[in-house]
Amino acid sequence: MASERKLKIFDYDPRLLPFEADINLRMENYKRKKRELVGRGGRLIDFANAHEYFGFHKMDDGRWVYREWAPGADALYLMGDMNGWDQHNLPMTRLENGVFELYLPDDKQLYDGCHVKVMVEGNGRRVERIPAYVKKVVQDKNTYIWCGQIVDLPRYEWQNENFIPDKNVLIYECHVGMAQEAEKVGTYVEFRDNILPRIKALGYNTIQIMAIMEHPYYGSFGYQVSSFFASSSKYGTPNGLKKLIDEAHGMGIAVLLDVVHSHAVKNTAEGLNEFDGTTYQFFHEGERGEHPAWGTKLFNYDKNEVIHFLLSNLKFWLNEYHFDGFRFDGVTSMIYHDHGLGTAFTDYSKYFSLNTDTEAITYLQLATELIREVNPNAITIAEDMSALPGMCLPIEDGGVGFDYRLAMGTPDLWIKLIKEQKDEDWDMWNLWHELTSRRPKEKYIGYAESHDQALVGDKTIMFRLCDSAMYTDMSKNSESLVIERGIALHKMIRLITLTLGGEGYLNFMGNEFGHPEWIDFPREGNAWSYFYCRRQWSLADNEDLRYADLLRFDKKMISFAKRHKLFKKQPTSLYIDNEAKVLIYERNGVVFAFNFHPTNSYDGYSIPVLKSGKYQATLSTDDSAFGGWDRISEVTRYEVKGKKKGNMQFLAYLPARTGACFTKLDEVTNK
Repeated sequence: MASERKLKIFDYDPRLLPFEADINLRMENYKRKKRELVGRGGRLIDFANAHEYFGFHKMDDGRWVYREWAPGADALYLMGDMNGWDQHNLPMTRLENGVFELYLPDDKQLYDGCHVKVMVEGNGRRVERIPAYVKKVVQDKNTYIWCGQIVDLPRYEWQNENFIPDKNVLIYECHVGMAQEAEKVGTYVEFRDNILPRIKALGYNTIQIMAIMEHPYYGSFGYQVSSFFASSSKYGTPNGLKKLIDEAHGMGIAVLLDVVHSHAVKNTAEGLNEFDGTTYQFFHEGERGEHPAWGTKLFNYDKNEVIHFLLSNLKFWLNEYHFDGFRFDGVTSMIYHDHGLGTAFTDYSKYFSLNTDTEAITYLQLATELIREVNPNAITIAEDMSALPGMCLPIEDGGVGFDYRLAMGTPDLWIKLIKEQKDEDWDMWNLWHELTSRRPKEKYIGYAESHDQALVGDKTIMFRLCDSAMYTDMSKNSESLVIERGIALHKMIRLITLTLGGEGYLNFMGNEFGHPEWIDFPREGNAWSYFYCRRQWSLADNEDLRYADLLRFDKKMISFAKRHKLFKKQPTSLYIDNEAKVLIYERNGVVFAFNFHPTNSYDGYSIPVLKSGKYQATLSTDDSAFGGWDRISEVTRYEVKGKKKGNMQFLAYLPARTGACFTKLDEVTNK
């Protein structure tokens, strides 16, 4: 046991010492399961090859072989365009361990675009299923029935094979289908041609793409996956997605997949549910296999064949499509038996109890290790609202192995402040605490809002701040106190979140310019309309509207963060004045001063600094180019008074509802 005490997680956070046995168990579970899978000294990268064996493969002689794992089935038959959908004349041979295999005869060979399904016999039933490892799934426009489709094209020739992502991530969260302004489902080609240049111009270095793994219901936002190895045909072809990623890499933009291994769609006709005729092939039996809130199926993370499937899935997306990493969806749902529903994680004991799903935690450790083996430069992000200790620490230190976790409390903070408190009642001490609280040695992705806050039933920050005034008063010729407040706070909230709230930053597409209204996918309740399921870029491109000012500010803010390498160091508090509503801090040499007071401006306000010299304002939310009033001069030089640490400051004007960034003069000229 003494050797186990050497785990660095206890050095980083001594409050975990009472739970030493639980964390040691975490590590023993990981080591045991890895030995089961690969033996002593084996590597996961050599294990996670299910996709190279199962599914459809063209052999060197041009013929095809098809394999499927269906241990509960009695017989499998392949059918499709190549055999006139005959349900009997292509029987598969049962091998050991529930594996079925078929070498297709010469007169029934597959071809690109060929539609296929597999007939499964078992438990007294004969049912059609979509092959589990198929790489493309399409829906018939007349019958709405889904089926697999063979992809047999020349190997895609990558133009930017050696791309390495920037680990100082500035993420643009996006959805291919709703990225166009037209009232329709957008395509990979349209995203590549129309949206990637916008993202490049804004300065984001990473995109996180939602809803890529095939899902039958468009309105699920891609979170009810049916075919795990198929890129969604809603947006085009697999090569269309590859070219999108290739083009992004050519622009210096990393591409993350919003991967869904937390659950799967319940549908049997399209998904994995009851694939071999049993409920337990991939999922837990009974209540444990059903998500009570999402109506989906839950994987059995202790079953080696399921781990094989899921790890191979990660390797597939990394190798086949050159994704640069993953944002793991629904991690909280995975790691607790109650899925985090109704549990308040108020103390450490909540993380180490019978409610903890240790099998899921082991799977996540294996997943992050595999990803590192496949691509040492890959980026991994965990969506965990519970803040499980060690989620973003290396496995060898006692952690789960992710690079980053989403700072999921930050959007809730902003919503709470905007909804429940007057501006003059905002607590600066609480704001500092909430934006800087981190698990020791763990990295966070800060964000003010993501796609979650843009859905029907919720509101974006801009919509909360301005509501109906956005329909009438966003013209630059209009005067509106509501809009003035909204514009000012929108910029301040983003600037303080980016510079204080994490070691990375995320924005959902369109929110950078305060996209109006919500996202409402086509459904019966809105007459299947796409009107609210698109992005109105023309609003930001119209210089007569104030959206253009917000867009310019976001572009400047992202450029500023990159130029000053803000994530290189942690922020240091310099001064907080709750009565004045002023918050001042330093990060990697830049001094940030925020005055959140709605009406009080301060002339000659003392700005503490850590270094002597001369400073100037290099970014201000009050710049007229961003819809402000130019009350902070960017040409004025502010000379520091005092020479001792703790006594150095300069005097500056701090207007109401303004955030300003002050940079030391020699650093301005050197960068």
